[in-house]
Amino acid sequence: MRKVIFLAAFMAAAVSSMAQQVKYSISGTYNDDGKKVYLIDKLTENAIDSFVVASGKFSFKGSAEKDAFLGVKAENQNWSIVFFNDGTPVSVNVNDSTLKGSPLNERMVKYDIELDTPMRNLRAKISKMPQSEIEAHGEEIMTEMNKVLDEQIAFANKVFKEESNSLIPLLFSQLYFYDNGVEEYDELVKKQLPFSNHPYLKKARDEVAEVMKPEEGPKTAFIGQQFTDLEMADPDGKMHKLSDLVGEGKWLLVDFWASWCGPCRQEMPNVLEAYNKFHDKGFEVVGISFDQKKEAWVKAIEQLNMQWLQLSDLKGWNCAAAPTYKIDAIPDNLLIDPQGKIVDRALRGKPLHKRLEKIFGE
Repeated sequence: MRKVIFLAAFMAAAVSSMAQQVKYSISGTYNDDGKKVYLIDKLTENAIDSFVVASGKFSFKGSAEKDAFLGVKAENQNWSIVFFNDGTPVSVNVNDSTLKGSPLNERMVKYDIELDTPMRNLRAKISKMPQSEIEAHGEEIMTEMNKVLDEQIAFANKVFKEESNSLIPLLFSQLYFYDNGVEEYDELVKKQLPFSNHPYLKKARDEVAEVMKPEEGPKTAFIGQQFTDLEMADPDGKMHKLSDLVGEGKWLLVDFWASWCGPCRQEMPNVLEAYNKFHDKGFEVVGISFDQKKEAWVKAIEQLNMQWLQLSDLKGWNCAAAPTYKIDAIPDNLLIDPQGKIVDRALRGKPLHKRLEKIFGE
């Protein structure tokens, strides 16, 4: 009897598996004869098939899982033109990264082009710059790249909201998890959205978790340890110690920044929002600046509406905080609990808010 039940279950699984197979028909154009074009399984990033372009054309035929996330990419390209295997024939133009197929796939590719074009243009611009110019304008370049990345993240969040009843959010799931935290994966699965159980969502979550995993070294060296005191002056020259701010039920964010740091300035509205939301519940912030020029430091405090205590010894990277907390890049921060223990570090964007919500509630 057990064998009969097992055989029936096996056959049902086999039929189910076969029922999920959908034929694909992919045609395309590429203006580089003799080059290979690959059909990629985006779940594994492995090539399913390849075709040598002849007379500017290529094609693929076969079958794959229904709604499998596939892509077409040319030899030496580091990006794919993506689509879902929904049974509708697909026509791909590798020259301009466009696609014709089902309304779902056409819409997704348009989103993809809108998302990627600004960053591709910026990278192309940088690639044409002499190394000396890149070094001379490194700060401005990083600021511009961070601005584009922020725009991409905002775009991904918008797509997640507007396309929640389709599979399209899968394409933007990495950016979504970077901004909202990998914990959002469980929430998305609970909501039973059309893309919730697609294996690519889990892949995106795991890849982001790996990238965001704390590294051993400066970023985690002090988590779990008692804070080390620092003493610096405020803009009026009055001396303050961190120990004056720790304790009495307060959770203290020590925010390392500088007026000349583009990413620091971009992050400050987020810190201000957290300060306004949680300050009355026991959240305090102190800024420690890596500035050298007092005038620029004071001006930035006013421009960014930073309402918390600001300290600096105006020594730039020779600031006392740098060796004390092994700071090799800013923005950076430490979260210190009421007992003086460092409980987290490098909290930016929504992860800062989520951490504080766990402490104080929403």
